[in-house]
Amino acid sequence: MSATEIECEPQTAIAAAPDLTPPFPEENPGIAIGPLQIPTRYFLAPLAGYTHLAFRQVVRERGGLGLATTDLVQAVHLVHKHRKSIELIATNDVDKPLSVQIYGAKHHEMVPAAQMLEAKGYSAIDINMGCPMAKIVGTGGGARLMCDTDNALQLIGSIVSSVKIPVTVKMRLGWDRDNITAPVLAREFEKIGVAAITIHGRTRAQGFSGKADLTGIKAVVEAVENIPVVGNGDVRTVEQAFHMRRFTGCDAVAIGRGAMLDPWLYYRIDRANRGLTDPWEPPVDEQLSFLRRHFYLMIDQHGEERSCVEFRKFGMWYGARLGIPEDLEKRFQNFWSIEEFEKNLAELRVRHGTRTSPIPTADIKVPNGPISHW
Repeated sequence: MSATEIECEPQTAIAAAPDLTPPFPEENPGIAIGPLQIPTRYFLAPLAGYTHLAFRQVVRERGGLGLATTDLVQAVHLVHKHRKSIELIATNDVDKPLSVQIYGAKHHEMVPAAQMLEAKGYSAIDINMGCPMAKIVGTGGGARLMCDTDNALQLIGSIVSSVKIPVTVKMRLGWDRDNITAPVLAREFEKIGVAAITIHGRTRAQGFSGKADLTGIKAVVEAVENIPVVGNGDVRTVEQAFHMRRFTGCDAVAIGRGAMLDPWLYYRIDRANRGLTDPWEPPVDEQLSFLRRHFYLMIDQHGEERSCVEFRKFGMWYGARLGIPEDLEKRFQNFWSIEEFEKNLAELRVRHGTRTSPIPTADIKVPNGPISHW
């Protein structure tokens, strides 16, 4: 696994003519997924290693976020109460509505995991059928389920019938360009009671390369009768979120890396939905408050030593957006204590806005090289 640089400039077609007009201004701002009422149509997609409780909470506190979903959790580990799995589903009263994403391919693991989550009071269960990683597909889960339609339908059907809370599915367009199975699967999943589909506009073969195919997402929207379809992929600005909905007709948008790069993206979308299209940036004090709040929420859950280590990876995401000078960003990626963090924060207060890199970039570890090596 290697680091791949993600440039965060808007897509060319959208950047040329930004449109902040709400895509469907007359619609209800909220959305229902089965009996679950969600206040907005803009969700936080799961991003392994990043969308933990502290991040979900600090983003929720900024406003505009609807449904959030946990990192993917292996069902068998959840059933056996492995420490890491229990940490991944940690939540609190602020962190609602919350869906837990589970993966696996065996009925005797997935069904008990779903029932356990329902008993614990989670809002929904999301089944991962999109992860491209070898360690996931090697178990028969993730995107591999898209290649076994009969088993996928039986597995999802057994989960749906075992719980009363909404069961949703997140998948890719297909295994590769020659095997685009998402529209057919979505139509069949609706028939067996799946409450919503989230579709990432790439195939498994693409991994994280190329661009999300909005035409492919649109085909999934057109394949179902009534259940909501949530679009996912390459949304990093308000105009991209609105463009995805206009082009595909999807009912909601799930944002992953875009939320890492701009934690105020949901608030920006909310402003635009309320007719406020003037340029807006969070004040410096708000940016520093966000940084500090995220760190201390991590400490509340994991303690000082572990939180210092795990917070470092956020430095590269937050650097340009929060105006952190390059040398200070490196220190945020290498600090060892609360005292060091506070020292860096105090220096940032003085030096905020002196960064010379004009384009927000971030490194995220994603699969690289031939698919067979993943």
